[in-house]
Amino acid sequence: MRAATITLGATLAADQGSKWLVVQWLDLQSRFFIDVWPPYLTFVMAWNTGVNFGLFASDGPAMRWVLIAVALVISLWIWLWARREHGNLGMQIAAGLIVGGALGNVIDRLVYGAVADFINMSCCGLNNPFSFNIADAAIFAGALGLILFAGRHKTP
Repeated sequence: MRAATITLGATLAADQGSKWLVVQWLDLQSRFFIDVWPPYLTFVMAWNTGVNFGLFASDGPAMRWVLIAVALVISLWIWLWARREHGNLGMQIAAGLIVGGALGNVIDRLVYGAVADFINMSCCGLNNPFSFNIADAAIFAGALGLILFAGRHKTP
């Protein structure tokens, strides 16, 4: 579980550090929009009270706590699953990415009441209306890793 723990810590640090840097230090929460490398990369402030793409969004406090509880339960389940596959490095890294990303978004919900999304990427004439954060990217990469590595032959 060493690889999972290191990956979790690195993911959580990168997520929370980037959010502090962009939302607080660059003051994106007041500026709302920063051109980084237009049109490919911009920072656009979005407070997400739901799950991916704002699904199940609600301003009520009950949904906030439901989403925190769900994230913690799923994180625990994935951590225990990865622990059973202790010799599977790919599974360990995938679990660390998912749990680190989920905990990063849980911290946002506890501190801000919503998840701070700010990365917006567009390309090739397609304008992406959605923002995301490092935690979201880590969760996506980790889920892909679970699909690829779960149940694989364990290495010594």
